[in-house]
Amino acid sequence: MCRNIHTLHNFDPTATEEEIRAAALQYVRKVSGSTKPSQANGAAFERAVEAVARATAELLDELVTSAPPKDRELEAAKRRERGLKRFAA
Repeated sequence: MCRNIHTLHNFDPTATEEEIRAAALQYVRKVSGSTKPSQANGAAFERAVEAVARATAELLDELVTSAPPKDRELEAAKRRERGLKRFAA
């Protein structure tokens, strides 16, 4: 999975439309192998991003859990710490 796509489920407050769209964009970029599509592929690329974002929002709305919501700041700190350990030379 792309390192730039983060878990969006079970946070309080819930994931925003911007977070969902950013994850969708990263997914479509990864699958297509292109960070910026050509003009010929731009419309298809954008449709794919919108479709993935819709599917992601639907999924997040339907998922249930009994676990307590995660803290965004704590999870971000954990990611930063893992990054520091990973890239420490």
